Amino acid sequence: MSLLQEEREIILSNEHVDNFDFAEVEDFIRNADKNLFISHHFKNKKKMLVQPRGGFPTYKKQFALNEFFVEANVDVLPLTIDSNTRLNDYATAKKMLRLSEENDVDMLNGYPLVTHGYRTTRKMVTHFNKPVSLRHGTPDARLLIETALASGIFDIEGGPITYLLPYSKNFPLDKAFLYWKYVEKVCANYSKLNEPINRESFGPLTATLVPPAITIVIQLLEMLLSLEEGVKSFSVSFSQTGSMNQDIVMGAVIKKLSRHYADSIDCSDATINLVYHQWMGAFPTNKDFAEQLINMSTVIAAMVGADKIITKTREEASGIPTKEANAKTVANTQYTLGILNGLPNIVDEEEEEILTLEVHAIMEAVFNDSADTLWRKVFNSIKSGIIDVPFSPHIINHNEMITIRDAKKNIRIIKRGNVPIPDRCYEYEKAQCDLTKDTTSMVNDIIHDIGIMQ
Repeated sequence: MSLLQEEREIILSNEHVDNFDFAEVEDFIRNADKNLFISHHFKNKKKMLVQPRGGFPTYKKQFALNEFFVEANVDVLPLTIDSNTRLNDYATAKKMLRLSEENDVDMLNGYPLVTHGYRTTRKMVTHFNKPVSLRHGTPDARLLIETALASGIFDIEGGPITYLLPYSKNFPLDKAFLYWKYVEKVCANYSKLNEPINRESFGPLTATLVPPAITIVIQLLEMLLSLEEGVKSFSVSFSQTGSMNQDIVMGAVIKKLSRHYADSIDCSDATINLVYHQWMGAFPTNKDFAEQLINMSTVIAAMVGADKIITKTREEASGIPTKEANAKTVANTQYTLGILNGLPNIVDEEEEEILTLEVHAIMEAVFNDSADTLWRKVFNSIKSGIIDVPFSPHIINHNEMITIRDAKKNIRIIKRGNVPIPDRCYEYEKAQCDLTKDTTSMVNDIIHDIGIMQ
């Protein structure tokens, strides 16, 4: 028995898991309908795929949500996991699910997949026969991912950096790398049986003034960590920045560089897709403005040439959206995409050159670390501040990089900390901003920039 298989058997002997049948799961994946694989849809798509967000605690409500989505012409169904399951607290998830079912009140903020189990969830997944995307935010997702794959969920979001630095304060980063290595290996193994399992990185990070260079570097590194374990279908992603020009430049650079770095490790056979998240910051409370913002995001996604768009709803500012609001957004987004039918994409060459230089410089610094494996190089780079995510709550993150918006709403780096931004690029970034203001005015500007869409 391989070391990985030994570890899998330990993980799946968890008291909160019904008997896990490895042979049956393998057989199910081998014979699963190709429509369940998002990698199959990416390969054969004629338009951008539309995917909402959404997760309810009970099977009944999740099923009803999916019915609404299917009626609204969804391409990819979401499955958002509750926060108890995300934190591996399966006992509380079980208790809260029971209370949700008994009282018909949602006591969890998502679907407790481990508690429902793969046999139950698979019935729902195969019933709708559409690809399902797992959205969670879990540093240790080993048991969750095993359950998801066994359920027929073949699009797995997350990674050791993107699901840790924005969400966690103390969870050990080195452990997250090792736990996600397990996930990549399991996904790679199952990919040999049918269509590839798709892995997707979480580009929005903290969704707060993250400069494009940092977003792209983290996307590229999570992609490389995945590909080196044998994953053959990977989605890099980013979210609307608040500047249309910057989004278009980012889309061009991330596409070019993800292919470049994948090929550099002899993974030219891997498919790389681009996912665009509609605005992830604070939403306008005015629902008409919220709808305009969603439409604008859809236009930008078309200009960027994204393979998939992840939607928001007009109720975003007021709490968890209803299934009706979620379905309405899907229908509206599909309609907007139908009108657009592809758009000319004119990329600002100077901005593209600056961003490309920044990304290459940071990547080179990561690769030059003396550690013997890529994950250790990345770990050391975060620890030393070579990679620095603005507004991350994690204790290992330096938080020394300071960003602000320029007059055209582009996110600019005005203090680089230990991030090796080349001098020429750094001077260019600062030259776009008015840095003559006093500290109080600058802080007020940053606060304003965070809530720019409200």
